[in-house]
Amino acid sequence: MRIPWAIALGAALLALTGCSSPNQAVKRAEPAELKIVKAPELFRVNLDTSKGPVIIEVHRDWAPFGADQFYSLVNSGFYSDVRFYRVVRDFVAQFGINGDPAMNRLWADSRIPDDPVKQSNVKGTLTFAASGPSTRATNLFINLADNVKLDKQGFAPIGTVVSGMETVERFYFLYGEMPSMGGRGPDPTEIEKQGNDYLAADFSRLDFIRKATVQ
Repeated sequence: MRIPWAIALGAALLALTGCSSPNQAVKRAEPAELKIVKAPELFRVNLDTSKGPVIIEVHRDWAPFGADQFYSLVNSGFYSDVRFYRVVRDFVAQFGINGDPAMNRLWADSRIPDDPVKQSNVKGTLTFAASGPSTRATNLFINLADNVKLDKQGFAPIGTVVSGMETVERFYFLYGEMPSMGGRGPDPTEIEKQGNDYLAADFSRLDFIRKATVQ
């Protein structure tokens, strides 16, 4: 199964973008050029979310490929105006599909090699989502519980929330799971194709990142 915005937890576990009127002409900026650069060994990213600030500390030695990818994505502006489209209580808060389909197309094939798992997926850690070997691209999740079973599945945390975890825990969650997992929440494929217009129509209460910046 190839679902780049989901993660596999085995058969019994769950898999692992604001808004404008469709009638209103919106001029979007051209997507930034795709460029992966080496990240600092330690850096912090501020997520200015709809519920308040969340600060994530990233350790490059935990997962170098993942840290470089995240650092480059943040600096490109990819995570600005991005929804937490999948929030499952006591599991994960997932984000990483841009509100502009053109931006998603630009980064669609930016998959990175796997990093060995050096840290456990405990509550508060930030990890790239994947659907198999070397499928990590733009989607990440914040663990809302100690999801240590993910460690053996090859999900390597790249950092952890050092401020604002209580904010993450207040993200809107009542839309539920993705359709592919039997839920009625947002369909990641439709977000990729339609962007925030799709979410504004039926999932307007989703929390989001106004802007993500490296501190």
